[in-house]
Amino acid sequence: MPDIAAVKAALAAQRIETPSWGYGNSGTRFKVFAQPGVPRTPYEKLDDAAQVQAFTGVAPKVSLHIPWDRVDDYAGLASYAKERGLELGAINSNTFQDDTYRLGSVCHPDAAVRRRAVDHLLDCVDIMDATGSADLKLWFADGTNYPGQDDVTARQERLAECLAEVYERLGEGQRMLLEYKFFEPAFYTTDVPDWGTAYAHCLKLGPRAQVVVDTGHHAPGTNIEFIVALLLREGRLGGFDFNSRFYADDDLMAGAADPFQLFRIMHEVVRNGGLAPAANIAFMLDQCHNIEAKVPAVIRSVANVQEATAKALLVDGDALAAAQRDGDVLAANAVLMDAYDTDVRPLLRALREERGLDPDPVVAYLRSGRQERIAAERAGGDQAGWGA
Repeated sequence: MPDIAAVKAALAAQRIETPSWGYGNSGTRFKVFAQPGVPRTPYEKLDDAAQVQAFTGVAPKVSLHIPWDRVDDYAGLASYAKERGLELGAINSNTFQDDTYRLGSVCHPDAAVRRRAVDHLLDCVDIMDATGSADLKLWFADGTNYPGQDDVTARQERLAECLAEVYERLGEGQRMLLEYKFFEPAFYTTDVPDWGTAYAHCLKLGPRAQVVVDTGHHAPGTNIEFIVALLLREGRLGGFDFNSRFYADDDLMAGAADPFQLFRIMHEVVRNGGLAPAANIAFMLDQCHNIEAKVPAVIRSVANVQEATAKALLVDGDALAAAQRDGDVLAANAVLMDAYDTDVRPLLRALREERGLDPDPVVAYLRSGRQERIAAERAGGDQAGWGA
């Protein structure tokens, strides 16, 4: 049976990175919904992220999104984060919110547009240098809507050329994380539609190019944990974007749609050494909280990832291996189900109390009265959102 002390130690050591944009306004493709108390600046986003860290103890890193988090002094922003017990994590690029990118960015047929996109990515590496961030995270909305619209192979060649230039610019200790999405906003072909395409480009680039698995970016029925296991085996899993989706889009809270899937993913991570510091897996959230309060929703999402991780750590590895060697299908499945069916909330409550934290971080945050205070204090000004 798993050693509970070792399970607690692994949970205490886990780090979950929260997204700056998760604290801003968001919505559907039809409407962005404003909420009282939403941050107006990247600094206020960090103030909110510091609350998530204060109540969970496992979320000290914050991903930035450029240009949504553009400031004049990025070193100063990093210092501001450090003063609040945070550090700046992945720098996310944006090559999808400019009219110039109507037909694509790094895959666009016009070399001038591709130059514009690459220059933005290089600017993001400059920001990494200033903030001390180690990860450049890339997601491209590039693709086509109609057969014959563009040359599919030529677009891959353009993509490879642009990625290579950015990869060569990376400094020591920095890496490129390439994300994929099988459709949307391109409806006929997407230029990075799956893990295989991302993996192929990363292999050509070099060892500091790795794949990001966004748990919401897959077709229904996709065995995401298989992808995770394979990428771990090959040393090419750079990180996760945790979120959920019911139909086609993503961005719901991690573990909301299919907590059993999240458990299965984390089982492969645990089994294949993905929690070890040497694996350097970035456990990031990528969510937009459209109708729920931002900070409590991020706290709940962090707790959901913790719960899935705790259950994965409780899998009896010896019993599972024995059943697998014996070809005992039912026994092997039962070992996993026993761990999944375990209520790990008492374990996590005990762990938080041992670390001087409230056992229920969501309730504790709401009880603090901060949500009401920021609603009053942040009146006026322009709230942060998808556009800024």
